[in-house]
Amino acid sequence: MYVVKSPLADADLKTVSEALQGALVDLVDLSLVAKQIHWNVVGPRFRSIHLQLDEVVASARTHSDTVAERASALGVPPDGRAASVASGSGIGATPAGWIKDGDAVRAMVDALGAVITRMRERVAATGEPDPVSQDIFIGVTADLEKHHWMFQAENA
Repeated sequence: MYVVKSPLADADLKTVSEALQGALVDLVDLSLVAKQIHWNVVGPRFRSIHLQLDEVVASARTHSDTVAERASALGVPPDGRAASVASGSGIGATPAGWIKDGDAVRAMVDALGAVITRMRERVAATGEPDPVSQDIFIGVTADLEKHHWMFQAENA
């Protein structure tokens, strides 16, 4: 059932909808990973990392909403259900239990790096079929790269 008619051709819509769905899954998982680490980080840099993680969570949640609404605008129902996120995310496993501040930073560098790599692939894939969605991916990628830089600087 199509409630909203997409302005894109079917082949373009397939490419763009896969990119949007993948981005949604990665962003939802990134927010969950950052929050999990936020709750469990310990060590001398606890407070600064704890607060920095909240910035990533807020950013990922804002971007996931933008991505999901873009999918809806193109007539594609976004899927942010737990099972979809668990099966489709490109982020590795998050450590359970307490996590030392240095390990927390490394985990976030890895998680952000994985999402950025996939986001840059989406930027490339959507340039021709839908520059509007590509623009969203460019903005998301720039923001994630800023967070990535800041976490890398934590362990420099």
